[in-house]
Amino acid sequence: MPAHRLPEFPGRVAVPGQSRGTPVTPSALEHLNAAPAAEAEHALLACLHSLRWAVRVAGHRPYPDLPSLLAACDEAAYDLTPPELAAALAAETLPPLPEDAYSAAHTALDAAHAAYEAKFGHAFVICLDGVAPAESLDRVLEHIRSRLANDPEEERVVAAEELRRLAAERLTRFLTGTGGPASRLDSFRTAGHAT
Repeated sequence: MPAHRLPEFPGRVAVPGQSRGTPVTPSALEHLNAAPAAEAEHALLACLHSLRWAVRVAGHRPYPDLPSLLAACDEAAYDLTPPELAAALAAETLPPLPEDAYSAAHTALDAAHAAYEAKFGHAFVICLDGVAPAESLDRVLEHIRSRLANDPEEERVVAAEELRRLAAERLTRFLTGTGGPASRLDSFRTAGHAT
């Protein structure tokens, strides 16, 4: 028996999680693992708007850690059919501009997005994880213009990868408490869906 483990005695139970007045709360991953399937699926839909994806990810719970959950999310996203991918893309919106963006930036972004949507039939999606807010507008415009050169099949592959990255970013932010715009995730976390 390892030196750090106490021997087990029949009928004795250790008191777990003792603290000095600070309540111990379950992690967001524990909440997700313990939630009823419908609630977990509803929360996951805020990360990627595909019911089959959300059902599949929720159906493989519990996840021991975030990397395991993210791997399952990626695997489920790779299995989206073209119509499911199209529906998920249709549910996306253009990334928001920084609050201090000038009106010409709005005009340039609107024009670039309109050209993109006219060519590909869905909103432009990009994961801006790790991009400084001051650089996000330039990054979005640069990528829209660059991706307009893609043919529809090339862009479908790129957009699918960006959706996977967005789903991972949204889920990571939710589970680590670093913020996130998805109200379904925020309300799920604060509701305390532990068993």
